[in-house]
Amino acid sequence: MNILYLMNHVNAGGITSYVLSLSAGLKSKGHSVFVASGPGEMLDKFNEAGIKYFSVPMGTKNELSPRILLSALVLSGIVKENKIDILHSHSRTTQVLGCLLSRFTGAKHVFTCHGFFKRRFSRKIFPCWGDKVIAISSQVKEHLLEDFKVVPEKIALVCNGIDPDRFSPVSPSFRQEAKQRLGLSPHTVVGILARLSDVKGHRYLIEAMKLVLPVYPDLQLLIAGEGKMEKELKAMTDILGIKNNVFFVPNSLDTKDILSAMDIFVLPSLKEGLGLSLMEAMSMGLAVIGSEVGGIKTLIEDGINGLLVKPKDLRGIARAIEDLISKPAKVLSLGAQARRRIITEFSRDSMVLGTEEVYLKVLR
Repeated sequence: MNILYLMNHVNAGGITSYVLSLSAGLKSKGHSVFVASGPGEMLDKFNEAGIKYFSVPMGTKNELSPRILLSALVLSGIVKENKIDILHSHSRTTQVLGCLLSRFTGAKHVFTCHGFFKRRFSRKIFPCWGDKVIAISSQVKEHLLEDFKVVPEKIALVCNGIDPDRFSPVSPSFRQEAKQRLGLSPHTVVGILARLSDVKGHRYLIEAMKLVLPVYPDLQLLIAGEGKMEKELKAMTDILGIKNNVFFVPNSLDTKDILSAMDIFVLPSLKEGLGLSLMEAMSMGLAVIGSEVGGIKTLIEDGINGLLVKPKDLRGIARAIEDLISKPAKVLSLGAQARRRIITEFSRDSMVLGTEEVYLKVLR
């Protein structure tokens, strides 16, 4: 098959990691894979994987932007020239682009729903779901069925997958080296890797940190990511008087290097399709804490392979962190079970195989 992925950009983030992993897996199975998007710092990774890239002006969040039509006109010839069988989109704007390209060229259009959408009027007029919709978790599938009345036959459940060989546990000495490279002390590091958006719940983790520090004054919080809330979150650490214990790093750094410096991973999201960074942390054998929402509940079995807390419950987050710091054996046990869960149920190979089956069904 010839597959073209439609993206807004190739900056670091969950969708970019998803497409890169999926592209590499499908390429290894003999398929021809292409990517069309705006620019981004992860472009070298696609080049290294041998995935051909086409530049289009997709740097917009407006589904009615003329950039979408311009991109469709640019790509129509490319789709025909490269005999593209499958167009695969990953956001609302690329969903519209995929719909247009499918009409212009006859190529089949698949859309992956990575999270939860607002029920806007424009989605009723121009649904643009394509020939098949991939839901990355059962919670996302339920969202599509209940909130948008997508017919069940159109939805395929294919969970995100992680390469457990790449995201494997590191030794204690390697962890200390990773901490040193990021300017951290050897003491315990609690971390989060997510875009700096209110939906990810950073503020509750920062407030929980304020509660834990009187008990564990050497504790450090590592916040990896970029986004519109960066200034607000940094100001918050200053107001709370804990900025010396909180470290911000951009997500342009290698994901594994960031996770290697963490002892405990926390994802206190208010909404979450599945949580790719959470899956990567679990694959690396980290003890994880997550809010009891969305796909996080699919990944974490409370007390077995991680800890679940109520959303916005900063005291619950604080108690969970203190519990793990005080029980090193529990940290090891939860981390081992977390990695086992990823290997057995959320591997990259199963994601690639499931996605390939969706493509074949659409073409048939």
